[in-house]
Amino acid sequence: MDINSKKLESTRRLVNYTVSAILCIFLILLSNKIIDDLDTATARPEPEHFENKAVIARLEQENKLHDAENEVLNDKVNSINKTIATAKENYTAEKQSFDNWIQTRKTLGSPNSDPEVIARAQKLDESYKVEQEWRSQLSARTDEIDRHSRAIEKNTLLIENERNLANEKYDKELRSYDLKVFLIRLLFVGPVLGIGIYFFIRYRKDKYWPLYFGFTLFSMYAFFFGLVPYLPSYGGYIRYGAGIALSVGLGYYAIKSIRQYTERKQEELKKSMQVRAKNVIAEVAEKALDNHYCPSCGKDFFIKKWEFPLKATDNEIYKFVTDFCRHCGLELFKNCSQCGNKNFAHLPYCSSCGTRQAGVKAEADGDNHGKLALPDL
Repeated sequence: MDINSKKLESTRRLVNYTVSAILCIFLILLSNKIIDDLDTATARPEPEHFENKAVIARLEQENKLHDAENEVLNDKVNSINKTIATAKENYTAEKQSFDNWIQTRKTLGSPNSDPEVIARAQKLDESYKVEQEWRSQLSARTDEIDRHSRAIEKNTLLIENERNLANEKYDKELRSYDLKVFLIRLLFVGPVLGIGIYFFIRYRKDKYWPLYFGFTLFSMYAFFFGLVPYLPSYGGYIRYGAGIALSVGLGYYAIKSIRQYTERKQEELKKSMQVRAKNVIAEVAEKALDNHYCPSCGKDFFIKKWEFPLKATDNEIYKFVTDFCRHCGLELFKNCSQCGNKNFAHLPYCSSCGTRQAGVKAEADGDNHGKLALPDL
């Protein structure tokens, strides 16, 4: 059976991340169902629940009556305006006729004591009075319309005040509802997040780490999409405070981890070359060779033509590497004791004759504590 270690490693990683993703997706679907059921534990308030419906209905009914009265009055006003216009036209015509008639009578004689003149003048006055009476009725109807309009404005203002009071009560109850939903979700998401962080810290190098990693991804989703949107605002203090706390916590963990790794590497580099060489495991050595890194200090062991004087060698493959790391002194390449072929010093077997190299670990130990290891590349 032909085994390609690189393909096997790629397949292993693909399978691991696929398992993590599938587990995460199903956990998310399950959590969404659970959270939806949890949200039904408390009813969401609605603005109309806090309105005084009886008062608002009475005021709206009064406004409808006032509107109906105004429609009737507007029809009357329009009719009166037409009547006034007709009366004004009649008065104007009669006055013009009277003026012409008077002018004729003055030509014939003195009309001041003529009974007919007095009668026609009285008739003209009566026409003018009719117009004035209709104008009085128009003024009265207009006053009634204004009274109904003021009543509508007053009722509208009262309705607006009632709804403003209802909105204030609704906003207060909505904040209480959001807080209840947040606390309910916190009871579910909080332990999930804590377990996810614990799995990431404790089991990220376990042989079953894809399962733990899938749960950790799910816990991050539950926190950022299931809990954060329901964080109470209160002017943004809680949201920003939660962001600051999360940033400080993650930042502290990252800085501490990097610092511990750096200090550990510095302590390892203080050890002798023989001790460091014994602590290099085969898995780390293979990654270091593939990526041309020193398995102890992590520096590139390729050299350029102008960096180091080349020694005469028959093997052109090793032309641009040195037998020892230029940065930490670890032995990198050595000749096979059986056939003399040059091999990477930390792989267990000679690539030419298959002879086991002395002092090299063939497989990674179950516990890598204290062993030199490079991060995954």
